[in-house]
Amino acid sequence: MRGEKLKPVIDMKSIGLEMLLSLYRKMVTIRQFETLAGEMFAAGKIPGFIHLSIGQEASSVGVCSVLRPDDYITTTHRGHGHVIAKGGDLKRMFAELMGRKTGYCKGKGGSMHIADFSIGILGANGVVAGGFPIAVGAGLSIKLRKTDQVAVCFFGDGASNRGTFHEALNMAAIWNLPILFVCENNCYASTTRTSYACSITHIATRANGYNIPGLSVDGNDILAVRQAADEAIARARRGEGPALLENKTYRRRGHFEGDPQKYRTQEEVAEWERKNDPLFRFAALLRRRKILTSELENEIKEKVDCELKEAIKFAEESEFPKPEEALDDMFINL
Repeated sequence: MRGEKLKPVIDMKSIGLEMLLSLYRKMVTIRQFETLAGEMFAAGKIPGFIHLSIGQEASSVGVCSVLRPDDYITTTHRGHGHVIAKGGDLKRMFAELMGRKTGYCKGKGGSMHIADFSIGILGANGVVAGGFPIAVGAGLSIKLRKTDQVAVCFFGDGASNRGTFHEALNMAAIWNLPILFVCENNCYASTTRTSYACSITHIATRANGYNIPGLSVDGNDILAVRQAADEAIARARRGEGPALLENKTYRRRGHFEGDPQKYRTQEEVAEWERKNDPLFRFAALLRRRKILTSELENEIKEKVDCELKEAIKFAEESEFPKPEEALDDMFINL
């Protein structure tokens, strides 16, 4: 299919009970992490800006659930969920958000610059569409080394209007690189509605111009996201080249924390939450299938809550970097 909306037929039995609960637990972890980060920012405990991905958990977890530790991802300014879904350390993440020395970038990068090369996280990026060239580089590296790794490039609907999007898809196509481009279409590029800024209904349609597969799925349905990503990633591992996956979702919070959100109504946000929240939808599905009981749901949430409290405690007890360390890691001697 090229640039079309896809409604996959999901066989839950093929996924397995353990994986289904793992998907749910990871979504809960991201939701709770982001909620706490928002509260801490409001309390003045996190400097700079943060951009939360509450409402987009199905996209990050669904895609990353079919990746290996040695696969690569590039993420965005709204990247906490991707990092957690790929296996990022919660303690080092909170430490980085709080500007502490034990953070991923020693407290100097903050929310938009978290990276962990040891598990294939090539970094968040404060520049819209900045991850595309990095993903192409990773894909080319995989091809030259002749491994079966895959690179995933997460980006938003706004980034699909930037030049690097088109350059990256073209290069990946002509070089047949093992890359999955994942557009998280959350309906708004900063304050601009996607329907105004894009001349097409499905961003996945743009794959047609580069002769690669383009699929558009319900990005709030974690099983649909997982299946579409699994097929595209398996295809890339076989050496069949790149694909574009569009996960249609929604962000419940503003573009950044503190955004007055004059471009939309709170009624719109509440209506989306009532009908489409990915965490609530998946929990309801697991309850209907007798997989998630009230007791198990509470147990998972309590364990996640304990992990996050420990992570925050670790960050709060960590030192700030010293002023004389400001230029450390910026230069090397050749």
